[in-house]
Amino acid sequence: MSVALVSQPPAPVIGRRIRVMIVDDAVVVRGLFARWVEAEPDLELAATLRTGREAVEQIERLDPDVVVLDVEMPELDGLAALPLLLGKKRDLVVIMASTVTRRNAEISLRALSLGAADYLPKPLATREVTTSANFRRELIEKIRQLGLRAKRKWLAEAAKPLGELRPLAPIAAERVLRPMPTSPPRVLVIGASTGGPQALNAVISQIGSVLERAPVLITQHMPPTFTAILAEHLARVAKRPVREAQDGEEINAGAVYLAPGGRHMLVTRRNGVAVAALDDGALINFCKPAVDPLFSSAAATWGGKVLALVLTGMGADGLNGARAVVAAGGHVLAQDEASSVVWGMPGQVANAGLCSAILPLGEIGASLTRLFAGDAS
Repeated sequence: MSVALVSQPPAPVIGRRIRVMIVDDAVVVRGLFARWVEAEPDLELAATLRTGREAVEQIERLDPDVVVLDVEMPELDGLAALPLLLGKKRDLVVIMASTVTRRNAEISLRALSLGAADYLPKPLATREVTTSANFRRELIEKIRQLGLRAKRKWLAEAAKPLGELRPLAPIAAERVLRPMPTSPPRVLVIGASTGGPQALNAVISQIGSVLERAPVLITQHMPPTFTAILAEHLARVAKRPVREAQDGEEINAGAVYLAPGGRHMLVTRRNGVAVAALDDGALINFCKPAVDPLFSSAAATWGGKVLALVLTGMGADGLNGARAVVAAGGHVLAQDEASSVVWGMPGQVANAGLCSAILPLGEIGASLTRLFAGDAS
């Protein structure tokens, strides 16, 4: 029995389909990924290669838009191959792929700082790779969304000399912004997915004064182990405690709480005190942890004192939670399209008319600092 695993693909932007190169030393994985790519009408398989060295040698001839790059390979591993590939093709989209181990999680997050667009955690067992509908959906959607964004940027740049930039750029709908908070929020909740680790680093490094005044709770779409590594990275830039939340622990100012991979993070009150509550329930919006439970439970706990921030990411997770925040009297900010790796999650809340501001990544930290200091200007 066949099962539809991916959403209906959008029409190609212009010209050729998105060309995909698979680089993995496991023949079973190469073959499986290749079949999945070839089954999508808007994707085209450029090649399957065994080593990073082969990829570097053939990148210019094969001219892929997207490379799915394994971390552990003979001759030249993924981390070593990454800068060489980007050096030969500046606008190349590279998605790192690795099994979920602490070492590979460290490597994947380091690759993001070196220019990789995203990462894809592979199940530990090959059998799980072949049978996981969610893994196939995630791989194809990452290739599609990141590949489409790269093509749009390339087409816009190519059109500049012809004066055709405006027709090729995304057409922004007219959006009405909601009022900004008139009094300082008491808590900041953040949701992020694709491109989130880089965006979180940028925001957390700029909001030291916010952390002194309010707790910060983050849901980043990530598996176990990866979230533990991310917490360590964010703690270094925040110069304050950042940790995976523990079930039942009090939520206090001065700390950042990260939803642990594989569990939803919510907030509730026990004896009048706000505490974290971890939930091992079903996937929500194909995710665990998901943003919606955090936003909705924060709205129920703190009401109009919640400020929610939606950063770069695919899909619509966070939309229902943002509606709950606004309904409770809280406020929502979103990252803008130009600075997002994928404008899925922030675009959904922006287009739904839930935002008080839609900001470039570089302006979010300063805006949060003003709002939590009581300056709504």
